[in-house]
Amino acid sequence: MAYTDTRLFIGGEWCSASDVRTLDIVNPSNGEVIGTVAHASRADLEKAVEAVVEGFRVWSATSAFERYKIIRKAASLLRDRLEEIARLLTTDEGKPLAESRLEVNSCADLLDWFAEEGRRTYGRAIPSRSIGVQQFALKEPVGPAVGFTPWNFPMSQIVRKLGPAISAGCSIIIKGPEEAPAAPAALFRCLDEAGIPAGVVNLVFGTPSEISEFLVPHPAIRKVSFTGSVGVGKHLASLAGLHMKRVTMELGGHAPVIIADDANIDAATTALIGSKFRNAGQVCISPTRFLIQSKVHDQFVESFVSKAKALKVADGLADGSQMGPLINERRRAAVEALIEDAVSKGAKLETGGERIGNQGFFFAPTVLTGVNTDMRAMNEEPFGPIALVRSFSDIDEALVEANRLPFGLGSYAWTTSATTARRLAHGIQAGMVTINHIGLGLPETPYGGVKDSGYGYEGGSEALDAYLNTRFVTHDTL
Repeated sequence: MAYTDTRLFIGGEWCSASDVRTLDIVNPSNGEVIGTVAHASRADLEKAVEAVVEGFRVWSATSAFERYKIIRKAASLLRDRLEEIARLLTTDEGKPLAESRLEVNSCADLLDWFAEEGRRTYGRAIPSRSIGVQQFALKEPVGPAVGFTPWNFPMSQIVRKLGPAISAGCSIIIKGPEEAPAAPAALFRCLDEAGIPAGVVNLVFGTPSEISEFLVPHPAIRKVSFTGSVGVGKHLASLAGLHMKRVTMELGGHAPVIIADDANIDAATTALIGSKFRNAGQVCISPTRFLIQSKVHDQFVESFVSKAKALKVADGLADGSQMGPLINERRRAAVEALIEDAVSKGAKLETGGERIGNQGFFFAPTVLTGVNTDMRAMNEEPFGPIALVRSFSDIDEALVEANRLPFGLGSYAWTTSATTARRLAHGIQAGMVTINHIGLGLPETPYGGVKDSGYGYEGGSEALDAYLNTRFVTHDTL
């Protein structure tokens, strides 16, 4: 699948912006402009709303079984085009090709899961107090929805919104990521070719604030889902609240990792290296604050640092690449600033901390030890290849630090003690806790956060709830 300029998908048609405005797309591996993406105008957004309303009229009247067949066919098309789409994703976003393949496959799995769940959105009969009365709780699609998605997982974050929406019978407008639009466009081609009716799924790009300020308060839109920063998420949630819109928010994180002194250190570092430096650390659930019990602190650091140094950082399309570039120069400069601040306040740079090469936005995997809470990186989401390591004496101390920040998305722990595992499972204030393995983000499991990391879920059976209304009907048959 050759790289081509990306257009808007509105009402079942691919189209340029009405005012022909475009944005440049930059390959983060070399900094070169490789194409353009259409920038939606106000007229385009109005057209998208008209389309999504008509799409909802048709799709909500389509049986769950028919919807299931179309969604499953789209998933099959994604798998058929795995290599081509994965290469587009890597070219746009920079992650290694192996990670892009995983993302494309995960999107197919998510669509399969949501398609099946959509067939099982059962209501229920409620026993009545009178022989002649029947009572029902019915599940109905909430209406047209809008989803705002980020660039770091340009396909899967779309599917986590689009999948449950269309499975529940809703139509949706997706505001896609301008930095990485090619793979999302390929996803919509699969949906279109699978036979989804015009207007059910719509894809627009443009200035995020312009799109949100128009779509969120629009009376036709009944559901809003957003993945991104805490600040923007709070703004959109408050805007949606003014208009009584359903909202799902998957916001920033600052995931703690608690390593108890009885943990299998080699198993922990092997698993955590892959998770920490996946997508160059540009992951909202990326393990970030590594809290290591003092007895095994040095052993952990030695093992983790040696594995970090061995990672191959290269163009995501290069053979053997294990970590690609950051998305742009702004992100690289932000990562540098956090590291400089930490080192100036006493952190020890164990490895990394520097740019790599003269092309693109590469940055070395970085490990800092001796960190403290005065450092910006310990309070702000780094969103980059930075591991922050500090020791603790007992589990209570670790839990205090793990819960200190207002974030509560992902969290990690390693221990061989069932008692300690239970304490951590119940004591960490996060929407997701994974112990002794990396087990977050599967289609069948809830995916979401607490506190400032948002509310609502975009995985598991819970994902469809946000796109369904419960309507009570009582009928006297006599």
